[in-house]
Amino acid sequence: MTTLNRRKFIRQTSIFAGALSLGLNSCHDTSKELLNGVKDFLQNVADPDGSFRPGIDPAYPGTSDTGLSGIAAPAYATILSETFGWALPYPAKTREFLISCQKPDGAFYAPTGSMDQNGPLAKLYNTTQCIVSLRLLGEKPVYDPIPVIDFFFRNGEFMELPLYTTSFFPLFFSALGQKMPDHIDRKMREYIIREQKEDGYLSNHVASTFHAAHYFRLIGHPIPRAKEMVDRVLNDQMENGSWHLFEPDWDVHACFDALFILRQLSDQNDPIVRNAYKKAIEWILKCRKPDGGFTHYPEGVHSDVDAVYFQVGGLVEAGYLIPRSDLKNEEILGWGHAMNPSKQYSCIG
Repeated sequence: MTTLNRRKFIRQTSIFAGALSLGLNSCHDTSKELLNGVKDFLQNVADPDGSFRPGIDPAYPGTSDTGLSGIAAPAYATILSETFGWALPYPAKTREFLISCQKPDGAFYAPTGSMDQNGPLAKLYNTTQCIVSLRLLGEKPVYDPIPVIDFFFRNGEFMELPLYTTSFFPLFFSALGQKMPDHIDRKMREYIIREQKEDGYLSNHVASTFHAAHYFRLIGHPIPRAKEMVDRVLNDQMENGSWHLFEPDWDVHACFDALFILRQLSDQNDPIVRNAYKKAIEWILKCRKPDGGFTHYPEGVHSDVDAVYFQVGGLVEAGYLIPRSDLKNEEILGWGHAMNPSKQYSCIG
């Protein structure tokens, strides 16, 4: 957005700013009902063995993370339950389920999912999500998972991963309760900065850019080209309130990713940012379904635990939903939806 257009927008929204604040306050009147629906949905997709189905229909295979890995649904259910202070339907069984996914090599393997569970990407995703979930459930892995991470830094294998995996590494160490080694941080920061463009984006994609921002927030260092990131996010928001600029399987979490960047990096009193939140909230609420869950897009059919996590997380980032007042370990809750923008985090020594 050019400076001229920005000034014009501020003039046009000077009266609207107060009304927006009132509008967001009225939105909170329905937040309890929404959260009760989400809680009921998670109850309905919970299995007695501690796992969770992607959706209520047992035949539904899941979309995005829940379709790729059978670990995603129980991980996101655990994270949401911790965020809002809910008890899992079968907490002991969920702990057992997650622990059973680990093998002596330290990696966690999902029993179901379309992703090659023996591949590097699956091992990184599954292991990180299980470490996070077990930490929230008060458990530790049986086997040392560090070898899973060490593999990626022997000969630069981390650069063969998609750019939307950069923040997996500090999240892993944060959840494990250990400091991320300096040599890993040094290589990762050099890699991210080398791949970042002048507009702050990586790979011309909000997901890869989000993970870069998430990475720097977790290590406690200033985010390179933060202003440029924010400016592009604001410019890229569509009229419908979303950030879905590319094909669905590429942009499925775009709204969450963009809202994280705005929440963590922008001026929260800026009327342009506030308007972006309002539009995003309206769009996300259109994805809510009668079963209490959410779909990834308003026209979606099946509520999905993946969509539930990212849409609810987006509503937290936009200020529509408020986490529990005694929340702890907010930096390891999923992908940073509850991180405090004014708080300094650091997972490196």
